[in-house]
Amino acid sequence: MLLGINVSMTVPTNFSLSITINGFSSNEGKASVAIYRVSDDFPGAKSQYKGKIVAIENKKAIVIFENLPKAKYAAAVYHDKNKNGILDKNMFGVPTEKYGFSNNARETFSAPSFESAAVNLDKNKSIAIFVK
Repeated sequence: MLLGINVSMTVPTNFSLSITINGFSSNEGKASVAIYRVSDDFPGAKSQYKGKIVAIENKKAIVIFENLPKAKYAAAVYHDKNKNGILDKNMFGVPTEKYGFSNNARETFSAPSFESAAVNLDKNKSIAIFVK
């Protein structure tokens, strides 16, 4: 109570994560964006925490995940150029569509670890991912 006034100080527990994705070669297709928690199978296609499919405009896409609990998250995105809902790969298992991860984490022969792509969401944040 401050000067006879009851002041309630609430600390937010949910936040927004805004992701800007650059590096698309065209506006064709869609951007498939997924976020994962440490307990999810990053970057497994079926184990994401939340996912969105968004339009690509001016060779860029923006997606906002709202109302997320405070935690570490890792994001994965790919350019679903042919809109078939999967990251296309060649006969050797190498992706043929552009993709990227939060922190622009990248490994030579495998997906990055959750920790190398993790973003600590303890306030509203904006991050950028470059697909290649």
